[in-house]
Amino acid sequence: MKIDRRAFLSLGLGAAAGTAITPLPWKLIDDSSIWTQTWPWTPVPPVGKVSHVNSVCTLCPGGCGITVRKSGDRAIKIEGRGDHPVNNGGICMLGLSGLQLLYGPTRIQTPLKRIGKRGENIFKPISWAQAQTFLKETLSNLRNEKKSHELACILGNNDDSCTNLFGRFCQAFGTSNVFQMPSAQDISSEGLKRMQGDTGPIAYDLENADYILSFGAGLIDGWGAPVNMFYAHGKRKSALKQSNVRFVQIDSRLSNTAAKADTWFAVTPGTEAILALAMAQFILHEHRYNHDFTRRYTQGLDAFKAMVDKQYTPRKASTITGLDEEIIRFLAKDFSQAKRPVAVFGRGSLENAGSVQEFMAVHALNALMGNIYEKGGSWAKPNMPVRDWKPAELDDIAIEGLNQKSIDPDAKDISNRPHRLIEQICKAKQSPVSCLMVYGANPVYQLSNHKSVQEALNKIPSIVSFSSFMDETAIQADLILPDHLYLEKYGETMTPPGMQKPIVSLCKPVVDPIFETRNTGDVIIDLAKKMGGAVANAFPWPDYLTCLKQRLGQHWKELENKGFVENSSYKPVKRFSTSSRKFEFTSTQKQSFEFNPITIDGELKKYPLIMVPCDSIRLVADGAPTPPFMIKSLDDTVLKGNDILVEINSKTAKSLGLRHNDIASLSTPHGNGRVRVNVSDGIMPDVVAIPRGLGHTAYDDYLSGKGVNYMSLIGPVEDSMTGQDVAWGIRARLSKA
Repeated sequence: MKIDRRAFLSLGLGAAAGTAITPLPWKLIDDSSIWTQTWPWTPVPPVGKVSHVNSVCTLCPGGCGITVRKSGDRAIKIEGRGDHPVNNGGICMLGLSGLQLLYGPTRIQTPLKRIGKRGENIFKPISWAQAQTFLKETLSNLRNEKKSHELACILGNNDDSCTNLFGRFCQAFGTSNVFQMPSAQDISSEGLKRMQGDTGPIAYDLENADYILSFGAGLIDGWGAPVNMFYAHGKRKSALKQSNVRFVQIDSRLSNTAAKADTWFAVTPGTEAILALAMAQFILHEHRYNHDFTRRYTQGLDAFKAMVDKQYTPRKASTITGLDEEIIRFLAKDFSQAKRPVAVFGRGSLENAGSVQEFMAVHALNALMGNIYEKGGSWAKPNMPVRDWKPAELDDIAIEGLNQKSIDPDAKDISNRPHRLIEQICKAKQSPVSCLMVYGANPVYQLSNHKSVQEALNKIPSIVSFSSFMDETAIQADLILPDHLYLEKYGETMTPPGMQKPIVSLCKPVVDPIFETRNTGDVIIDLAKKMGGAVANAFPWPDYLTCLKQRLGQHWKELENKGFVENSSYKPVKRFSTSSRKFEFTSTQKQSFEFNPITIDGELKKYPLIMVPCDSIRLVADGAPTPPFMIKSLDDTVLKGNDILVEINSKTAKSLGLRHNDIASLSTPHGNGRVRVNVSDGIMPDVVAIPRGLGHTAYDDYLSGKGVNYMSLIGPVEDSMTGQDVAWGIRARLSKA
């Protein structure tokens, strides 16, 4: 199934990108009805001296530079910072809406202790002294009873100082049960480690590529650093006038990214990697690859070629992907004749993008073209160097606790498999976790198999949340220690996902704390000092700011003055760190290449459709709150009233007896929900797409109770190489309600 840009584009190429990178881009700015709402909490800016403060937005991994305009002591407007290399003055809708989160009524204003039943959302305010005493006594009891390993943490997937402090605290305390929420960066990191010997996730030089082949990556639907992607797309649009730059999207539906591509090719969900392997087979068979690069810098090409020749010819792939074999050959030829082609891995917005083997299949195309460590190509994402903290000295209790069997026995350090924590708690008669601390994550909303998540949390005696908002996980907590919002505290962002040059940016306070909240970094340092002994000694800093200054070391002075440090002249070195010192299609230990597609959960007869998530720049999908103005801006093909709309093809709708806007029941092996139907020919038959980021049961009336949470309808599917949950789609049934 193919749709060319001329057939489907109602907007000019790059129109969305060109709009997005201006300071005030969105419909919400023009929609006066939004700004004239008489909500009682809508702030009225005071009359005062106007000033501007530069900082960085941390609401998503993008790390855009921002300038906040203030009137007196109050922040009244957020704009993109024009000289920041990530966003070049642009700002997305979420960044624009940051003040709604800062001043909105849904923030937790003081430490809270649960007094009702778990999940009833009945808490009483307590002081910070009381809260820290309660937590210190809980944790001290575990160490006194030599049960330090019964402390566990679930953290967000950020690589910042505060997140790292939790890992250090757990090590000094004596537990290895530290979990981070999984992401596509983990997958690409493992893939690059196996193929190139690199230690970081993938980065793409999209601005200089002359042929971008995206295997489902939502490049302008919130992928990576969203505004940077808009900027790169806008530059590509300008380059079209002078050169033959092409952008091709592989996707099962006409996403916003697919609509802005030159050509969209639709394939059966989950078969993108098979298409990549079929393209590789044609390129090898027709000798259209870079012979010099593969001869000098690669290992295992013969084994890789034997595998694709046997299993993934264009003819065989056609029956699996649903794409005509002649189109597969055309696509391979088109890609291979470009000077700087790059194949991009990842579905949607990188929350969960596929398996390691799927990454390796796509990345093999870059190796065949020799476009690795080259301009317009790909390489491991670089980070600015920071100072490592001195290793903590462990006492006997910590050593004994760390020697206990981890809940995730495969974890060498921090585990990115929190679903295993849930599984093990559910299996045990008594929870192996006595205290769970949650920071930067909302696992009740983000993790799949919601029934098991709820069952596991009910077994844990003590849950501590550091959330700024009453999210789905905070409601389940026994103690809430609310964090400052990003406009009230110091922090840092490292090189954003997908960025090809190293950068570190400083997040600093724009306003004084509005409520009785605290920087979680200070809370952890104070907690460690109250614990005393070796735990306290592992935290020698008087406060979090001192800790941050030490970690950022040589960059601090420039960060304070400029707000960011960038190595703009960075150029990757063509050096592979595998055992063979070459790019490895297959490892030196294996003589053959194997590819095992991820199995989609569910029985075909009972669940004839494939359900996939669809991401939008207007919805926050990582469990954090989507501000009211963003919800207001959603099209009625996404949300109508409190009903979420799922997208299906007109042929599918006809076979099911459904019409546009009908109310229907969407069922999977793991759950069901009420939906409305959005009939569209911009999606493959027998596929149903559901927006990700709705279906909250917490926060406020503007977000709670709207639609169905995609994660509540799926279960975990483990990657065969890493054990990470890589479930993307699931079989489903749609019937008229």
